[in-house]
Amino acid sequence: MANPFSLLLPALIPSWNFFDVIAPSPRVEYALADSRDAALDVWTEFRPRPLRMPPAAMLGRLFWNPRWNESLFLVSCAERLVEEPTAHGEDEIFRRIAADLAAEPEAPAWLSFRLLFLDQAGEREVLYQAAPRLRLDLDVR
Repeated sequence: MANPFSLLLPALIPSWNFFDVIAPSPRVEYALADSRDAALDVWTEFRPRPLRMPPAAMLGRLFWNPRWNESLFLVSCAERLVEEPTAHGEDEIFRRIAADLAAEPEAPAWLSFRLLFLDQAGEREVLYQAAPRLRLDLDVR
């Protein structure tokens, strides 16, 4: 049998050729409104990264972090939605945002999200914006 370490090494130190393109990932922002036709002026970043994290929390996240895994799934959905919009990708993002907002029943009833990219100069480019949906109509299993 070959040296077990040589088999494990590629998993521990991945090849830089793994990624086709290294580009900024889209950010998901959402807006709430009282009606479908209301202006969406106030956008909030969905699950922003913490500015600081204690080392103990970072260590714990190495072993258990389902919320971050779900956030990575959302980034994957967002990237696919920008490349090729599908109802499934839009539904997944709507569902995750609505589930997080379910704890706020007094929040406005209509929800929309947009995907934007930040370039290195800090310029914001909106690449996708979903039509508003009624929060009560979203399945938040």
